[in-house]
Amino acid sequence: MSELVTGEAVALELRPAKLPSRALAVVLDLVVALVAYILVTVALVASTSGLDSAARTALSIATFVLVLVGGPIAVETLSHGRSLGKLACGLRVVRDDGGPIRFRHALVRGAVGVIEILGTFGCVACIASLVSERGRRLGDVFAGTLVVRERVPTVSAASVPPPPPWLVGRFSELDLSTVPDGLWLAIRQYLTRMHQLDPQVGWAMSARLASDLAACTGTPAPHGIPPAAYLSAVVQERQEREKRRMYTGPGGAGAAEVPPGTLSVPGGPVPSHTRSQSRPQAQAPGVPEEQERPASYGDPSDGTATGFAPPA
Repeated sequence: MSELVTGEAVALELRPAKLPSRALAVVLDLVVALVAYILVTVALVASTSGLDSAARTALSIATFVLVLVGGPIAVETLSHGRSLGKLACGLRVVRDDGGPIRFRHALVRGAVGVIEILGTFGCVACIASLVSERGRRLGDVFAGTLVVRERVPTVSAASVPPPPPWLVGRFSELDLSTVPDGLWLAIRQYLTRMHQLDPQVGWAMSARLASDLAACTGTPAPHGIPPAAYLSAVVQERQEREKRRMYTGPGGAGAAEVPPGTLSVPGGPVPSHTRSQSRPQAQAPGVPEEQERPASYGDPSDGTATGFAPPA
């Protein structure tokens, strides 16, 4: 695997193609190109039988250049680095930064390939690929390209073995918020590979991981429980909490549900007396609105109530 760093400081992990797969792709491409060259040559000979030898020679050279050189260049440009042979072998030509190639890259590769592949029957290309760290031939070096593998065998991720049934749910009140992600990763890697380790080495590693986990949680591991079973039970408890958090959401399962058709007012429900005071009273049409008198005003006939005495 080759690690490249782009201009944006992003590390790319590219898998350079091996020499056997590249050689097989080149052979397939050459077979297709030769078949096309023979068919075109036969068609030209049949249609230009009346021309002289110089014209036939010029047509033969033009056919060779167009079919055996221009054809692969056009195919790689249009397919962004995938020829028929590379497509069959799961290969692709990319730039040094991992991007798709353009016409100039395909042109340089095709022009140099005439010399190192067709001119030397592939000897120079094989030697250059063996010497290069990433298996590049001269055309790739001059063009700034690299042939990589697109078909990478997928490896199924090993699952964490389940804990014993009598340990399920026993650590439901354990505080796991202070456990760092690096320790979780180390525990998971150990649990997925513990059957491949030596028994003594695996026991020592599980004991050390269990001690680190107990130090982070602040709760010692129960006595009499194997360290591997303790680690497996705690990991399962963490997974169950993640599932509950994902399903219930940040509000949790106890969030109040608003019946459909009602409006949600921030700050809680409005009291009934507030709603009754804020609602305007309906008035009959044509009747003037009665003005509210101040409470300090009494009956007009009562002079003492208003503080005014008529003259005697």
